[in-house]
Amino acid sequence: MAPVSEVDAALDRARARLVRVGPVAAEAASRRGALLVDTRPVELRRRDGEIPGALVIDRNVLEWRLDPTSDHRIPEADDPARLVIVFCDEGYASSFAAVSLQDLGLINATDLVGGFQAWRAAGLPVREHSRVPE
Repeated sequence: MAPVSEVDAALDRARARLVRVGPVAAEAASRRGALLVDTRPVELRRRDGEIPGALVIDRNVLEWRLDPTSDHRIPEADDPARLVIVFCDEGYASSFAAVSLQDLGLINATDLVGGFQAWRAAGLPVREHSRVPE
């Protein structure tokens, strides 16, 4: 049996802190007011499309944009108890991002199991990239 890499062990520890949601549950939560946050690079959004209604926030500024106490937060970051569902392409980097948000006090931050690819595979709505300048 191959030893577990440090990054895989860290991912396991991160996920143990999360109540992760699948695509159907994430879509339903979004309809009830949860924030869906897309951290994928623009290249992937151009290639594969976007989830309608999801906020696009680059991973390198995620904490500043979603911390309700930050001067650089987005207007939607108004309640540390709001459900925030972060997603990346396949659901790995988003687990680390969600734990980082929890560390800032966003107690209901989590991520989308399987990321954007799982959303699309579930047949949920996807639209072409918006072509808005990045």
